[in-house]
Amino acid sequence: MPFWKQFVLCIVVIMAGFAAWVYFVPSAGQTMRNAGIPDNIIAMISPKADETADAGAGQALGQGDQNQGQGQSRRNGGGGGGRNAATLVVTQAVVQGVVNDRLNAIGTGDAIRSVAVTPQATGTIREILIKSGDMVKQGQVLAKLDSEEQVIAQGQAQVALNSALEKSSLYHNIKSSVSRMDVFDSEIAEQNARLQLQAADLNLARRNIVAPIDGIVGIVPVNIGDNVTTSTPIVTLDDRTEILIDYWVPERFANTVSVGQVVEATSVARPGKVFSGVLEAVDNRIDAASRTLRLRGRIDNSSDELRAGMSFSVSMKFAGDKYPAVNPLSVQWDAQGSFVWQVTGDKSHKVRVTVVQRNPDYVLVKADLKDGDQIVTQGLQRVRENGAVRTATDLASNEKVASQ
Repeated sequence: MPFWKQFVLCIVVIMAGFAAWVYFVPSAGQTMRNAGIPDNIIAMISPKADETADAGAGQALGQGDQNQGQGQSRRNGGGGGGRNAATLVVTQAVVQGVVNDRLNAIGTGDAIRSVAVTPQATGTIREILIKSGDMVKQGQVLAKLDSEEQVIAQGQAQVALNSALEKSSLYHNIKSSVSRMDVFDSEIAEQNARLQLQAADLNLARRNIVAPIDGIVGIVPVNIGDNVTTSTPIVTLDDRTEILIDYWVPERFANTVSVGQVVEATSVARPGKVFSGVLEAVDNRIDAASRTLRLRGRIDNSSDELRAGMSFSVSMKFAGDKYPAVNPLSVQWDAQGSFVWQVTGDKSHKVRVTVVQRNPDYVLVKADLKDGDQIVTQGLQRVRENGAVRTATDLASNEKVASQ
């Protein structure tokens, strides 16, 4: 379809919609009059507009007379007296709230001591003496490497020591027949032989892979016959009698936390159970990227319910700072900031507040308020400065007196 036909069709549709609006909507004439369209043009477009406007004006005049009559009736004392003109509101007393009284964070647990055991020598595993889950003591043999060469070297060192001892003893018995230098050389040879034997004993002992700490054995990743080096992990030992939890808190707590404070932790693995402990360590600097401070808590695990690597929800309690607490619905805003309406002596007064902390049930504010002050929480739209108000409790009292 050509463009000019589309344009004409659009104009026709718009005019038809406007005509339907003028014909079917009674207030169309008044709407056009409010838009600044002259009355003579409105009369040409919609002859019924003048009738609708006249009817609306008459109705408004009648309603005004009725309202005037009701106002006169109230001034004459009808309907319960002058207090009926006061705004009905609902109030709630100010209470004291504590800000930053609890810290919550997510942390990761680790064993109090954890060691990845590696051999002290290179060789082939000949024997594995533990399995996953075993409890081992410090110094217990976990696995053994082949040791034939070391056994031979130990025997050779023992023979050399025996020979040096025999020669040294002989020279001491015949000091008159040998020189003092020969006796001294024999003593040196004896000491060297002893050192060689100690070295042979050490090399042989290192063919045994022993536990450096008390702990629980993890999964053993090696098998008999594997060739291992001093960097090959044989097994991991965890001493989990206590669990360390590392977690991060906002930097505003840097001057609040201290070593020894009580720490409470819960684990996903044991929902509903709270584990208590203490703050073990506080890092010496704030992380520049996240603006957080690293803390480390220590909790008891003598019952062996927890494992290293678990996630924990950590909480700490503080004394905190006290502020007036008000209902969130009572806080209003204007061009100058936030405020609340305080009721004093059946009058409402605007009190400026500064929001300190928002909580689900209340808002902590900095303001000239004290415990027990009544703050408006409902009916706020009709409250004015120094205006007369009455609370729902007052209304209930009046109705009770009237019924008596």
